[in-house]
Amino acid sequence: MAENRATERRRVELACLKVVTPLLRYLLFPFALCLPFGATAADDLSWLMKSGTLIFHDAFEREEDGNLAKAIGNGWNSATADRVPAIKQADLDGGILKLASASKEAGHSAHIHHEAGFADGGVVVRFKFPGLTKGESLQLGFVDRETKGIHAGHLCYTLLAPGNVTLIDHKTGVMNLEIRNRRQGYLERREALPADLDALLKTKQTSVSWKADEKWHDLVLITEGDEMRISIDGKLVARHRSEGFSHPVKRWFSFLVPNTVWIDDVKIYKVR
Repeated sequence: MAENRATERRRVELACLKVVTPLLRYLLFPFALCLPFGATAADDLSWLMKSGTLIFHDAFEREEDGNLAKAIGNGWNSATADRVPAIKQADLDGGILKLASASKEAGHSAHIHHEAGFADGGVVVRFKFPGLTKGESLQLGFVDRETKGIHAGHLCYTLLAPGNVTLIDHKTGVMNLEIRNRRQGYLERREALPADLDALLKTKQTSVSWKADEKWHDLVLITEGDEMRISIDGKLVARHRSEGFSHPVKRWFSFLVPNTVWIDDVKIYKVR
């Protein structure tokens, strides 16, 4: 009797599942379509490759000519090379772009850039910290010098430091000229920022732990609407929402290098 009742109960449960499961799928399907894209690193790379257009690729398989702004070739330019024309800050060697900033002599980290031109899209970069200098770091992101009200057109970046990765909105944060001018006096006097300004700037960035090493890594940096995301070696590392990320034209993709970094490959994709 007990065995028969258990069998009958199981039969009823299976029958209910056959009815309920399709109903749940029907009810939940519209919400699934609204889930934010980019939940995983694989999605972001796939999104660029399937929905985007490859607008630039460089594997650096050539020799550079000189040390000046356009010496790297293939459309790259430098905002700092002409400050120190006698010092080579970019060397193409065996298909690798080896960057070594003359930060002290130039008064600025090495800054090289290439045209991009998208609202939504991103870059795929293969990079390495070669271990030639202490505290190697890499900042990469997007610039639009045609937009007024932003210092040097700096829009948004990710910063890879020895112990962490940071995503930061410069456009509506520290590079906004009104905010920059207000902040500068406190920095010069080495005073704490006013509470409201400090609170605002904290909303413009996020930082997560990440351990740098001297291996090659593949990086995917995405801007989609007001969100920026970074993935390293197929793993989503950080994501952040801020209004500056939705700037309509990321005209330049740029590297800012205060010391030494090697770059093996760069791809720029435009989705919108």
